[in-house]
Amino acid sequence: MRTANRIATLLLAVALLAGGVLVAVEALLAAAGHPGPLLRRWDTAVTTAHWQDVPVRAIAAGVTLLGLVILAAQLRRWHPVRLRLAEDDGWHLHRRSVERRLARAVRTVPSVRRARVRVRRRGDAWWPRVTASGDPAARADVEFALRRELDRLAAPRRDAIEVRLLSTRRTT
Repeated sequence: MRTANRIATLLLAVALLAGGVLVAVEALLAAAGHPGPLLRRWDTAVTTAHWQDVPVRAIAAGVTLLGLVILAAQLRRWHPVRLRLAEDDGWHLHRRSVERRLARAVRTVPSVRRARVRVRRRGDAWWPRVTASGDPAARADVEFALRRELDRLAAPRRDAIEVRLLSTRRTT
């Protein structure tokens, strides 16, 4: 989301800069007694436009739709890119790297075949959510493997771990 925000900010900055330069040029031309071409076109377009005109409604609908899309994109909860280790030390871990390492640690448990780990976050607190296929009786082993890997990563608060083990059924 940071990249999208930076691109949107850059586009908005360029649009505002271009609009500001055009307004300054038009103001200088108007002060000199020569109304610029933009001012003449703008004046005729605004004074002759009515709400019932199709282009006016289309532009209004397009601007409203664009605003709603931007609002929805900003309100959507995004996956964190970085996970904070401690509150004041400034160290971070990359979320995908943590998910891969934890999934690899879960797969080291002998009865687990596949594992998927998603890191959940609320504020600065984060915890892993594990979905694995294997023997449901191996839940304690999976939690132990996760806690050991979290200790290696120096992760904060390791009390909340969600483990979901799905039994693997084989048909012969």
